[in-house]
Amino acid sequence: MEKYQESEVQEFNRLYKELDELYHETALKMGMSDSGFAIMYVVCVLGDGCMQRDICREAYVSKQTVNSSIRNLEKNGYLYLEQGSGRDKHIRLTEKGNSFVEERVRPVVEAEDHAFQDMIPEERKEFIRLSGKYVENFRRILKEEHLVEER
Repeated sequence: MEKYQESEVQEFNRLYKELDELYHETALKMGMSDSGFAIMYVVCVLGDGCMQRDICREAYVSKQTVNSSIRNLEKNGYLYLEQGSGRDKHIRLTEKGNSFVEERVRPVVEAEDHAFQDMIPEERKEFIRLSGKYVENFRRILKEEHLVEER
């Protein structure tokens, strides 16, 4: 790979890690783990009553991590699980959890929206298109090299 390409990939990775660090700092300031914040974030976006598998899919967090974090959030009085049909369990916010989401998590969602809206519509579409293309290409190459499993 040519040197300029390496530095472009490094810059992209640095920006990605900086964004990840912003979420980490936000979670810490709220007294949450990254996975706990991710769960509350997804519940904020999808709504009360979403299921554990929704959290896994939306936040790209493993089932084991989600289960463990939900137990902690339940123990701390933020949510509880409600049995659905079969093995499905719905995540329900308690009054404390609902207040937390509205006061602490919703402002983060709104900040993301504002940051995104600061781009013109063409930039937003291009950003999503190029990010998706990068992820698809990266996934394909990792699969070809047998570095990740098929999903």
